[in-house]
Amino acid sequence: MSDLLYRCFTKATTAEGDDIRRSLNWVTARRTFLKVYTDRIECGPWLIPHTAIDEAVLFRVTQFFIPGYVLRIKTHCEIYQFGLNWNPFWKGDLPFPVERSVAHIKWSAFSIAVRLAALGGGGFLLWDYFAR
Repeated sequence: MSDLLYRCFTKATTAEGDDIRRSLNWVTARRTFLKVYTDRIECGPWLIPHTAIDEAVLFRVTQFFIPGYVLRIKTHCEIYQFGLNWNPFWKGDLPFPVERSVAHIKWSAFSIAVRLAALGGGGFLLWDYFAR
């Protein structure tokens, strides 16, 4: 029986592949608990034994001045990404080999369009309020 080392809430997707970016895939990402055990990682129905991990990269990211992480795990058949809040657990030794890196999250066309629409809508509401 393996021991539970850490548990946290996460957003997880297999739709991004190698890209670390903002996109519509994160809007529809799985939201559940990520559990790190001494021999495996569990996230909802996904069970990833540490022995099945071909590559794991823990990216330190910052979004709107808020620190966090994206853990990308490659196995022989899938690439998983987990969006994680900042926690000292991720700075320490992990039970599987992991490369650590810093990522600057890319913007997708969808992400830019949503922000421009929100900015335009907010600008219109301000103009309408002060134009009265």
